[in-house]
Amino acid sequence: MRQLYFFLFFSSCSYLLSAQYTDQINSNRPGASIGAFSVGTRVIQFEAGAEYRSYKHKSYNNSKVNGKIGFFSLRYGFLKEQLELTFEGVYQFDDLTNRLALPETVYKREGFLQNFLGVKYLVYDPYKKEQEINVYSWKANNGFKLRDLIPAVSLTLGANAILKNDNPYPYGDVFGNLSNPIFYGNLGRGPEDEPLVSGRATLATQSHFLGTWVFVTNFTYNRILTDFPDTNYILTLTHTINPLWSVYLETQGYSSERYKDQIFRTGAAYLLTDDIQLEATIGANTKDTPSLFFINAGASYRLDFHRDIDPAKKAEEKALRKEEKSFKKGAKKAEKANKKRDRRAKRN
Repeated sequence: MRQLYFFLFFSSCSYLLSAQYTDQINSNRPGASIGAFSVGTRVIQFEAGAEYRSYKHKSYNNSKVNGKIGFFSLRYGFLKEQLELTFEGVYQFDDLTNRLALPETVYKREGFLQNFLGVKYLVYDPYKKEQEINVYSWKANNGFKLRDLIPAVSLTLGANAILKNDNPYPYGDVFGNLSNPIFYGNLGRGPEDEPLVSGRATLATQSHFLGTWVFVTNFTYNRILTDFPDTNYILTLTHTINPLWSVYLETQGYSSERYKDQIFRTGAAYLLTDDIQLEATIGANTKDTPSLFFINAGASYRLDFHRDIDPAKKAEEKALRKEEKSFKKGAKKAEKANKKRDRRAKRN
């Protein structure tokens, strides 16, 4: 009986993961990547987390930043299954310790690292056609197939917004307001001001294979139409251990004229209920200008007002509405003809 239960669970998971809307919450957390699929129409989803982050910059005489960060994301599926409206906000409180001069100075700062509003659209869904489940073979349902390598593809377009002119983190640079002496390689240049509005575009792909594995990629062109646009990619591999637990590995690469880096993350997620997910992450980068270490925890929660619509039933309802409209139009026409006939009869 237990073997049958796990077989049915993983078989159903394979189907649920391939659908636009899922019976269980579909969160972008705990990693930094976004999946190709939306949350589904009439679904409102909140994703939030708190992070401790520590930087140390070797080129700035080991000046450091210790900060606390709040993440918040709101996702809403609207109009059709492929569409999603999304807002992402990141707010940081930190202490910047400037060791470029003696005595060292500590600055307390706070501000938004990110504010983004955009729309995601599922461009291609290889799982649109429901795959038949073989009730006699677990391997047939969960074994590797070449078609599993064909990913779902989505495009997210939107705008970044800086909510105040004196942003302490221009272009996301937490050391941006340090004016470094020339012998530290900064040429005495102060921080640049980031425009209040800029564009962002993300191409996301998502593949499911071997029943319990998901591979997501993101390719982003960010801060479009600014002096320092940047590109980054994210590769995320997630494995479902059992019905409640999953783990992931992730790498993210940044590249711009101001900053280049490679970041690695790993963590786990726990499904508390069908609508609540808890998760935790730890990560670090690979350089010392600056070095980065962080740890965070968060949760995702959804309000599920989704309604499944059978395509055949939808077509039938459309035909009935058309027939009803035609009937009303005919009845109205007949009523006008009757009134006209009655008026003629009265004249005679």
